[in-house]
Amino acid sequence: MTTQVIFKVDKNLKAKAMKKAQNEGIAFSSILKLATQAYVKGNLNVELVTHPRLNAKTRQELIKASKDIKEGKNLVGPFKTVEEMKKYLMK
Repeated sequence: MTTQVIFKVDKNLKAKAMKKAQNEGIAFSSILKLATQAYVKGNLNVELVTHPRLNAKTRQELIKASKDIKEGKNLVGPFKTVEEMKKYLMK
């Protein structure tokens, strides 16, 4: 047994999605069914808030910096004035 799902989507978005599906030789309704199945199985993640995708090098640098902060290593400051900070950074 099947049921009908009705929802609203931007007209241009729908047209682009239908065209892409057609170019790939699949019905747009099949795309929606597959997406629903993937979502239920946990193979499609939906996030309402975007999270930055960091590359491996940046991720490792942030992990190291966080570890250093927790251990109180490789820290400089606090500076009493902006001039004191600039002097440190310029040396």
